Amino acid sequence: MLSIQKQILEKLGICSDLSLLRILLDGIPPWRDSKLLIKDLKVDEVPLRIYQPKWPPTGKRRGILYFHGGAGTFGSIRTFERICRYIAKKCDSVVVSVGYRLAPEHPYPGQYFDCLNATLYFMRNLEEYHVNPALIIIGGDSCGANFATVICQILLNKRDLPKVRAQVLLYPGLQGLDFHLPSYQQNASVPMLFRKLVIYFCFRYLNKEPSVLEDVVQNCHVPESMKQKYKKWISADIIPDEFKIRGYVPQKSTSYKPEVHEAIKEILTITFSPLLAEDSIICQLPESYIVTCEFDVLRDDGLLYKKRLEDNGVQVTWYHSESGFHGILAFFGYGIFSFLSGKKIMDSTVNYINSL
Repeated sequence: MLSIQKQILEKLGICSDLSLLRILLDGIPPWRDSKLLIKDLKVDEVPLRIYQPKWPPTGKRRGILYFHGGAGTFGSIRTFERICRYIAKKCDSVVVSVGYRLAPEHPYPGQYFDCLNATLYFMRNLEEYHVNPALIIIGGDSCGANFATVICQILLNKRDLPKVRAQVLLYPGLQGLDFHLPSYQQNASVPMLFRKLVIYFCFRYLNKEPSVLEDVVQNCHVPESMKQKYKKWISADIIPDEFKIRGYVPQKSTSYKPEVHEAIKEILTITFSPLLAEDSIICQLPESYIVTCEFDVLRDDGLLYKKRLEDNGVQVTWYHSESGFHGILAFFGYGIFSFLSGKKIMDSTVNYINSL
């Protein structure tokens, strides 16, 4: 159905499905903010927007890098303008919003390199922004939280840079092995992110046609050896029973299809699925804050990563929104169009950052 809609839009000469999404989700620019100094610049062709409180600091501020969501194919700095402004003011922090270049025009895994280059620029210029090198926070929402997770893992090898103080992951997507976890079953048809839409966006992100989408839904892309290797980390058996109350049926055994694996094998790499990183990496990661939403197909990704971090001795602060859904923060700051659950997520996030 999604493919048919895409073809109709393009044949009518209106625009591609991604172009339409980008227009719809680009956000309405907010009014000028007298309390913030907002600066735009580019680093290696990557747009950055830096938010700094105008009031005099009492000391060096926290520095927060924020990677926006949008499946790596849509979303922008402007889409998440209100979130970054809110955090900068409420946390008295310097916030760097990274406008990584979008796929498929800028091919995968270019988004990770854009986020990494932006992070390296900021960490090497902390003095210019009066930021405390002991208070660097890296975060994002949805796929942006995936990017944040990967960047934190990569930075473990950068001994010449300050250590990251914390990672802030708002309803992260962290694995492409199992699309039959309880949250994927329970929320398969819940807006704003349907199960099939997750996989469709994976194909679009990789600039591939979603011809084997139905097979990927059934996990036919995962070799049996890989399922066995990673079931200790990615399995419905690990999900607490309280998250299976709304219904969960263990998936019946499905046959591995090599041609399906070949079509989408990138989603099984550690870059795309950082939940697969070895314990030797996970145990070195910084303190973490994770938000999950009950009505979100990606809920269990967050729960599984929470457990992995805790099992490896990493301190985790977890906030679960019992009425939240995926993408709820895209409505934050839009008055009557925003959701109380989104405000609660943001306030919990602010409280966490201020506790560091």
